[in-house]
Amino acid sequence: MIQIRHALITDLNSILQIVNREIIYGTAFWMTKVRTYDEQLVWFENHEKEGFPIFVAVNEQQKILGFATYGHFRAYDGYKHTVEHSVYLIPEAQGQGLGKKLMKHLVNYASQNNVHVMVAAITANNQASIRLHEWFGFKHAGILPQTGIKFEKWLDLLFMYKIIN
Repeated sequence: MIQIRHALITDLNSILQIVNREIIYGTAFWMTKVRTYDEQLVWFENHEKEGFPIFVAVNEQQKILGFATYGHFRAYDGYKHTVEHSVYLIPEAQGQGLGKKLMKHLVNYASQNNVHVMVAAITANNQASIRLHEWFGFKHAGILPQTGIKFEKWLDLLFMYKIIN
């Protein structure tokens, strides 16, 4: 049985592995330099300090299968009720409904914690992520063409949003 819980500092190596795998092989995370443990620790500590959640999905053996989080959309006061979120899974856990479980948990948490709008910034050809967001009622807000580059290819950025309350 899959359990979703708040991430612990002891989960950081597993989260780092998921992040670095996406940096090395994927286009969902537009970084090209792998993160160090210390960099990921700063990210974790900043989320805790700001009161932003980090949830992990674990199996019966407590293996981390994915994580979901949100943080500032923009760091100005006027955006304080808007967050940008992320959901990442290990490859073996993809296509099994785990993304929906993590997203449901994240949206429910946001609705209880003064979030008005959730924003997704998605690589425009990531059909799995787009379908996941549409399933949760996220609306398309527009595409910024050729906004980023990875693997020597220009990438388009799709924004989607959901008004929570």
